[in-house]
Amino acid sequence: MHALPNVEFEVGAESKLTSRSQTTIPTSVRKALKLKPGHDSIAYKILSSGDVLISRKNSEEEKDLVMESFLDFLAKDIRRHPGQVQQLDEQLINQAKSLIAGIDIDLSNPLSADDE
Repeated sequence: MHALPNVEFEVGAESKLTSRSQTTIPTSVRKALKLKPGHDSIAYKILSSGDVLISRKNSEEEKDLVMESFLDFLAKDIRRHPGQVQQLDEQLINQAKSLIAGIDIDLSNPLSADDE
């Protein structure tokens, strides 16, 4: 790790990469950043020195504007045309199930070169 000028460290920690290039954020870091597992996000910034700055991502940054626009469109359309809302037809559900049948995902396997 490179020395960062004029920076005081409150918390230091290390973690190891798994074969899937994943890591666990150490408890001391999660507590310092007040991260809630399954809820909060983190942001990574790579400094010119090669060091990485990890910070808690603000909720405003977490917004997916495309998804938000789509959901707003759906909500408005449902309000304007409530009679058009229909349950998914069983044939469509069965077709979707057939498209994913036999696909197994093993999260403990390393990612392929194409997936990285």
